[in-house]
Amino acid sequence: MALHKKTVTYSSRPTHAARAAHAKGDREFRTYDTSAIMPKRDPKPFIFLGIAAVVIIAAVCFFAFKACSVSADLLPSGQTAEVTIAEGESAQAIGEALAQAKLVGSAQDFVGEVTRLDVAAALIPGTYTFEGGTTTENLVRQIMAGPAQVGDTLAVPEDMTRAALADTVAQATGGRVSAEDFLAASADASAYAADYPFLETAGANSLEGFLFPKTYAVTEDMDATAIVRMMLDQFATETANLSYEYPESQGLNLYQTVTLASIVAKESSDDAAVRAEVAGVFYNRLASDRPYLESDATTAYAVGHDPSAEEVHADDPYSTYSNEGLPPTPICSPGLASLEAVCSPAKTDAMFFFFTTADDGTVKHFFSKTYEEHQQVIADNTGDGKNSGTGDKGEAA
Repeated sequence: MALHKKTVTYSSRPTHAARAAHAKGDREFRTYDTSAIMPKRDPKPFIFLGIAAVVIIAAVCFFAFKACSVSADLLPSGQTAEVTIAEGESAQAIGEALAQAKLVGSAQDFVGEVTRLDVAAALIPGTYTFEGGTTTENLVRQIMAGPAQVGDTLAVPEDMTRAALADTVAQATGGRVSAEDFLAASADASAYAADYPFLETAGANSLEGFLFPKTYAVTEDMDATAIVRMMLDQFATETANLSYEYPESQGLNLYQTVTLASIVAKESSDDAAVRAEVAGVFYNRLASDRPYLESDATTAYAVGHDPSAEEVHADDPYSTYSNEGLPPTPICSPGLASLEAVCSPAKTDAMFFFFTTADDGTVKHFFSKTYEEHQQVIADNTGDGKNSGTGDKGEAA
């Protein structure tokens, strides 16, 4: 018979005394202070957490206090402040004036918004009345729109000449700025070249071509020079993203590019594709063995009316039938569409174009590769109405 040894455990004792002693030992062990033999904890994390909490609480309190103090310092809604912005003032200077009037918390707030919107060149000088509580963005947009205007708006359509614009300015200002004043202020591009780098290649020529077509607000404090600068500012803004890479590849500088764009403005319709095609024709003619543009519009600029066949062939610098290449200056103010057409012309084999306007107002456009084709188009379509093109006022190459 096999013998089985009984396993003795602490919880199962043979006598009452043993069990009592075991229970007592267990209680003493559970209440024994073991801190002396426990591993030490690093207090640094808790110190860092405490410091971070204090910093965060302090920062929240600081910015909350700053926000409250700034709001308290700003002009409240319902009150107004008058601010005068002088011609040529920078965004920083304008911001300082607005901060002094308690319209913005700091000049940098205004400068930052102008930078974000990328409108530094579109801020219009004048005297403004701003209401407290206006957001910084709305302050910028109000200055872009200009102060309350006086008299009529100055509407400058594309293809307007500087001479015609001078008369328009005189009318818009009720004679306060005369046509003679405006012509004098816009007579020499070099006087503005330091502030407008795009005028560098214009030399001492007039600002013909750079007085950007737009509708402007003219204020009482604006003289002829201020109006000119307003229009140059608009040119800078409108053409900021324009690439002159293509015309430069064809040997044209910026001034010559504007000159060609002014001819496209006079010789094409509002259709962007047609403008690009017309620009392509002119580039083809400039690159040909006989680089004559043969544009009636250049002679019209010189003589002041729709020229005759004799006039387009006259010995005049603006006759592009008698002289190779571009005329001496732009012949009007081209808009962005014409500038874009010259900077990105259509690829075409055409050397001639002809437009005719029917009695119902429909405009038809014809582009021809040869002079013979061009003459045939004219013969087939004369009598439909007005027409224009290159080579239709005389013998072409």
